[in-house]
Amino acid sequence: MPKIPLSNVIDTIIDWLKYHFGDSLDTFSGSFGDFINGFHTFLAFIPWWLLILIFAVLAWRAGGWKLMIGTVLGLYFIYNLNLWPAFLITLVLVLISALVSIIIGLPLGIIAGRSDQFHRIITPILDIMQTMPSFVYLIPALLFFSIGKVPAVFATVIFAMPPVIRLADLGIRQVPVDLVEVGQAFGSTSWQLLQKIQLPVALPTIMAGINQTMMLSLSMVVIAAMIGSGGLGAGVLEAISQLKIGMGFEYGSAVVILAIILDRLSQGIGRSKKNKKNNN
Repeated sequence: MPKIPLSNVIDTIIDWLKYHFGDSLDTFSGSFGDFINGFHTFLAFIPWWLLILIFAVLAWRAGGWKLMIGTVLGLYFIYNLNLWPAFLITLVLVLISALVSIIIGLPLGIIAGRSDQFHRIITPILDIMQTMPSFVYLIPALLFFSIGKVPAVFATVIFAMPPVIRLADLGIRQVPVDLVEVGQAFGSTSWQLLQKIQLPVALPTIMAGINQTMMLSLSMVVIAAMIGSGGLGAGVLEAISQLKIGMGFEYGSAVVILAIILDRLSQGIGRSKKNKKNNN
């Protein structure tokens, strides 16, 4: 039985894309790389204690004084281990990747929630994206953008986008039909229904999707150190390759601390928005 030439087909498609869009990809990669480096330079310019203070204020607003104290202690622990430069690189990559994933994924999820046809189209695509091993995303990233921070963000966005799409879709679909019918009865337009009824009701579910996207962004950014993104993941990779258990524990602890802080902050923001909606 002849083998299906799947790899040859994929290689042909990649070669065609690189031939027709290679220059545009190089231009985009350069511009986007400059943006990433500029954001990193901006954060690196901020004194470490001031950045910790900013995180402390955000933590206090999101979760109270306990979260604030935990955030300060965790970030100071990272600074004390001399991991602050690597921490900043990882933070930049996570924030940019999560933001791009949300900007692209949230509208797609809303469209899927309001259109059964689009929902049927995008669901199998999301299934493939979520079941594909994370390392596989590094291959097209390398082919299109070589090595560095840009392919790391590209791979991370593709890996981290499905949760925000799925949960935005789910949130819109869980809005009670009678609320939508009441809005339609009062002559609301489609945009007014979305803005005044569907999005406010679906907000807790959407925020859960944003939280999961942020967590997946962090996990993928660590893996993307394999293609030269740097940051805390590079330290973990070096520790594994050289069997430096203590070094790996230090970098791994920093990753865990960052994950907990981002998780608690995003959850706190979601709760505050929900409480504000209930009070109104």
